[in-house]
Amino acid sequence: MPVKKAAAERKIAGPRETGSTRVYSELRHDILSMVLPPSVPLDEVGLGKRFQLSRSPIREALVRLAAEGLVVTHENRSTIVAPLDFRSVPEYLDALDLLQRATHRSAAICRSQRDIEEIETTLVAYEKKAQLSFDTGDWLPLIEGNYNFHFRIAQAGRNQYFVVFYKRILEEGRRMLYFHSEFLFKSLGSTVERLNQHHREMVEAIRIQDADEAERLAHEHAQQFKGDFLEYMERSITSKMKIAS
Repeated sequence: MPVKKAAAERKIAGPRETGSTRVYSELRHDILSMVLPPSVPLDEVGLGKRFQLSRSPIREALVRLAAEGLVVTHENRSTIVAPLDFRSVPEYLDALDLLQRATHRSAAICRSQRDIEEIETTLVAYEKKAQLSFDTGDWLPLIEGNYNFHFRIAQAGRNQYFVVFYKRILEEGRRMLYFHSEFLFKSLGSTVERLNQHHREMVEAIRIQDADEAERLAHEHAQQFKGDFLEYMERSITSKMKIAS
């Protein structure tokens, strides 16, 4: 291929990739923050008008979002924000507990020194993002920091099956964590320091290779999330009930 032709194609491809990335980032933010609620349609034409882009970068962005489980494309090629079935929440929370215990226990047994260093790096990043979320009321930094922290621990466990399943669980739970975080800080009066302490204790158990303690802390962490989220759901349902006069 002639050099001039290749350069011209790169110039054309560059903006399209930038456009696709922008669409992906903005839609992802809107989905995780519930600006775009579950099951809402995502029309390619409408999105094209919103972002002033052709269908190609829009479709690329939607493919990336589908890979993360945030959107669903039906057989007729219509796309919607992935539904949230709150009826399955108890099952989800049980699965989270089991996989969190398994991954964190494996990490304590199998971790390398490099793993510890990288886990500690993600912990520092999480703490900064958690504080940012607490200060601004935007819970997405906390959600991303939490995802990166726990997923890096799972990777240290050296079990590819645990990693794959735990990754899916973490991804499915991000929108739940948005509700949980808002409820935790606004209604229950929790603090960033309280959350940080739980994570620091996990890292220390993994660092000294105390598998039983790492599993216990992972279980406690999952159970706390379960209790808080179920309380959130109960309060939300109760607040919508009308008392007959």
